[in-house]
Amino acid sequence: MKKQALAAIFIVSFGFLSAQYKVEAPPGYTPKIGDMVYMLEDLKVRITDMVKDLNNQQTDYLIDEEANSIGALILHLASTEAYYQIETLENRTFTQEEEEQWMLGAGLGIESREKIKGKPIGHYLSIWDEVRKKSLEGLKKRDDVWFAALIDDEISNHWVWYHVMEHQAAHMGQISHVLQRIPK
Repeated sequence: MKKQALAAIFIVSFGFLSAQYKVEAPPGYTPKIGDMVYMLEDLKVRITDMVKDLNNQQTDYLIDEEANSIGALILHLASTEAYYQIETLENRTFTQEEEEQWMLGAGLGIESREKIKGKPIGHYLSIWDEVRKKSLEGLKKRDDVWFAALIDDEISNHWVWYHVMEHQAAHMGQISHVLQRIPK
């Protein structure tokens, strides 16, 4: 009897909890793009919540000489999204000015470790906010036919935005790892 009661509580509780975890397209987007927007926004909120209260020392912290700071990683996410945004939503490549603006963040490594530091976490998050705002505006103007369309012989717009999402998820794990290693 006790086991049955516990099993019933577990099933009801799990059913309630899992009902809260649904991918729901925000209003104004076609179904497939909306699902992608939901996932992109969910990841961005989760990453932002992880880092929003960091001080400058934590934002710039390097685990070792090969690591990237959380500030650099956030700028990297914004830079990568800006690149794919321009490629898919504007059907072009970076201008010289855009390349100068985004390439430091796009390519992590020695140069980014030396140059991307000294700014509060809010600086990097606001850059990402602006990039995302532009992405959301552009995606809202597209439909699922565009989403499925190939950019070249192999890659669709859907795959590109899936890549933006998986890229954010991968770096979310990296950011979590860095956060765990920051000295208390």
